[in-house]
Amino acid sequence: MTGAAKLPPKLPLSGIRALDVSTFIAAPYAAGILGEFGAEVIKVERPDGGDPMRQFGTPTQRSDSTLAWLSEGRNKKSVTLDLKHPEGQELFRQLAAQSDVICENFRPGTLEKWNLGPADLEADNEGLIWFRVTGYGQTGPYKDRPGFARVAHGVGGLTHLSGFPGETPVTPGSTSLGDYISGLFGVIGVMMALRHRDATGQGQVIDLALFESVFRMLDEIAPRYAREGTIREPEGAGTVNACPHGHFPTGDGKWIAIACTTDKMFERLCKAMDQDAGAGAAAGAGLLEAYGQQATRLAARDVVNDVVNRWTASLDRDALMQVCLDCEVPAGPINTIADIFDDPHFKARNVLTSMMLEDLGEIVVPSPLPKLSKTPGQITHLGPRLGQHNDEVYGGLLGVSAVALEKLKAEGVI
Repeated sequence: MTGAAKLPPKLPLSGIRALDVSTFIAAPYAAGILGEFGAEVIKVERPDGGDPMRQFGTPTQRSDSTLAWLSEGRNKKSVTLDLKHPEGQELFRQLAAQSDVICENFRPGTLEKWNLGPADLEADNEGLIWFRVTGYGQTGPYKDRPGFARVAHGVGGLTHLSGFPGETPVTPGSTSLGDYISGLFGVIGVMMALRHRDATGQGQVIDLALFESVFRMLDEIAPRYAREGTIREPEGAGTVNACPHGHFPTGDGKWIAIACTTDKMFERLCKAMDQDAGAGAAAGAGLLEAYGQQATRLAARDVVNDVVNRWTASLDRDALMQVCLDCEVPAGPINTIADIFDDPHFKARNVLTSMMLEDLGEIVVPSPLPKLSKTPGQITHLGPRLGQHNDEVYGGLLGVSAVALEKLKAEGVI
């Protein structure tokens, strides 16, 4: 785990200001990545509690900061603002006029209802870039439906593929996977829009739906259905396209992932099985002779997987991993978070960042990605307290007087 460092003077997005006027994960995650690479990110939150992410997950001693918020609110300045209030709308217009990017996830038409949509703000800032993410996008018959990642997994086709045949469909891993994927697509969109603005001076709108991000990750299911009418069904721990390719038990009650996407990889696996006496004499050789071709293996998936399952279950995970590595079989342990914290490769790659907070002690969070050789992303601070930067932003950036700020606070505008 690495300690957080101060931002170097010139990161790739230094000089870019982004307004994060969104909640929970997808758009805020995109804004957070911008902040890791030098952008000034101002988090605009409701005065009455702020982003609900502040109350999502494991509580801390701070009433307005869960562990999830501390991680996902990193590098942001928090200001409070009631966008329904006319004075709040005017302050937002002033902020937008001096910003480069807006990240928002209101339902379509909400900001337009408050006269704060792209068309309303374009006159004061032609180069403003909007990242707008919702469950279903800004257009289409479903655009007004509420959307969350779990729903997007279902609508986008991922949930149907997850779990075992005949059983309840499951959510793969994090229930927020669709949010994080959408945040990444959002950052890609912002980068391309900034590039376009450099050439033309014009901003634009990035319109993204959560379900679209999920659907885009599902390899060949669309062309295969269009061509053959095939509806891919749940595949359990494997895949219809390769065998053996999935999760296999070990002798010490753990699991390992093995990927044999080609005949060459299968040949290596068979060699690994013969190398281990516990699998029985020439078990791998016999398997290779009978099922050396991918098509043959796919037709006899259950038989092949059963042989491999019995072999992996005969060895403890560490011993099994060593045999696979010796034979160049693509394999890896299925890690718990405890395994990850102990893994020397995670340490060597600085995947985790440790920060000391005066009131909370050590907080460990995922490090910035991707890794840039000359201008790597940094974490300057974790999620701020609600409204922590009101004076700095409204007083310093917009020039609002201390007296006016007190009045705005008394009126519930900030």
